[in-house]
Amino acid sequence: MEAPICIRPATLADTGIISRIIERSIRIGCALDHRNNPRQVDAWVRQQPAGHLCTWLADARFYLNLALLQDKPVGVGMALASGDITLCYVQPECFRRGVGRALMDDLQGWLRLRGVQRVSLNSTRTGEAFYRHLGYRQAAPPLTHEGLQTLPMVRSFPACA
Repeated sequence: MEAPICIRPATLADTGIISRIIERSIRIGCALDHRNNPRQVDAWVRQQPAGHLCTWLADARFYLNLALLQDKPVGVGMALASGDITLCYVQPECFRRGVGRALMDDLQGWLRLRGVQRVSLNSTRTGEAFYRHLGYRQAAPPLTHEGLQTLPMVRSFPACA
């Protein structure tokens, strides 16, 4: 039986591991998107949040979570109080083990507690099937930035009574 996945809010002490999880997920797990093009990989990694993590962790409008499997950090996600999910990265060796779903369930729960009824995100081709499985649908034509194609997606939640 698989060990349970623990999700907790990220802290300042987690900034190094968060950066490593994101970079490994991009370099290894998203090859379908960047096709191992070194310039594209480097551009994608450079635009990630390492320099902004401390600011985001101190701002109540941002929520970063960390997934742990057997007490080892294996995934990270981030949502904005506006209803946008901006990060969901999982260590490649932990793909298809429920880590991404656990991160997304936690992010969506945080957003729903804030009254958000419509959640949006931009998916890579690598993540598209995963997000569709979670109930997201395409919201607009694909976007391209620095050679990376993303698909705007949304999911709505019923209003709480």
